[in-house]
Amino acid sequence: MVERAVPQLTLGLNSYSAEDPGGWEHMFARARAADRAGIDSLMVSDHVVFGENLDEYAKPEVGGAKGGKQPTGPDGHWLEPLTTLSVVAGMTKRIRLRTQILLAALRRPVTLAKSAATLDVLSGGRLDLGVGVGWQREEYEAAGLTFDTRGRLLDHSLEVCQTLWRNQRATYSSPELSFDAIHQMPKPLQPGGVPFWIAGTLRSSTIRRVAQYGSGWIPWGPDAANLLDSVPRLKEGVAAAGGNPDGLQIVGYMPREAKGDDGSIDPRRAADQIKTLMAVGVTDFVLHMDVPNDEAAAEDLLSGIVTKFRETVGRS
Repeated sequence: MVERAVPQLTLGLNSYSAEDPGGWEHMFARARAADRAGIDSLMVSDHVVFGENLDEYAKPEVGGAKGGKQPTGPDGHWLEPLTTLSVVAGMTKRIRLRTQILLAALRRPVTLAKSAATLDVLSGGRLDLGVGVGWQREEYEAAGLTFDTRGRLLDHSLEVCQTLWRNQRATYSSPELSFDAIHQMPKPLQPGGVPFWIAGTLRSSTIRRVAQYGSGWIPWGPDAANLLDSVPRLKEGVAAAGGNPDGLQIVGYMPREAKGDDGSIDPRRAADQIKTLMAVGVTDFVLHMDVPNDEAAAEDLLSGIVTKFRETVGRS
């Protein structure tokens, strides 16, 4: 099983396209290059269907981001994330694999538990599930689910998955689902099951969810933009809710100071900002950047960034 490095460097892998790309080899080439270059983690996003009102994504009150804009129209091509990571797992050796953000409640919980456990086993224990409630009413309605209960639906999914992963003979009862003395094998390779990284703003439901189910937090909206304030508040809230804030994985983004006028990324330019974020508890720095389609060129570019990042944070 691959050990998690801290702090780690994550590359966003665009598993979507505004139009038919005619194939996805460019994405796989970047994944292989990132694995060899020393990037710590790859992440992919999730949408199952789209309605035509994408303006909702800009509304924080429904779970969107203020001023946010989707990268494709409703007819964009979005790959299913667990299937995508299964393919990526087969062509990589060490890099961790993360969903950011999986709409877990859209999958039947028992099936999600099975799929995630299988992927964790086949990848050698490299899977992290970043999960959230989403923002789009049409996705829930298309799945026969009620959008306004999406928080409870997510809790239910996480409860069922962890029950199945942590018990040889599993029993569970809730208003939505009950089962008694069932067995689901194989279990995930990672002790306690596949880690859940909870996405959301710092509302009480998010804090409770991190405390109860989470190994990490994916900040959203204004909390992602002000980590120096939000991370300490998250940790205080988790402790007050009976959770353990020590060891939480917390996502940040490569500071804008790292980007040069020519578009190049050099973490050393943002050394002070990176170290300040690390001091409050940020463990994961996400890169959103253009990566060449050519595999050798991508590896060369990413290797340079990895070397500079490790120099900046004091990792060997």
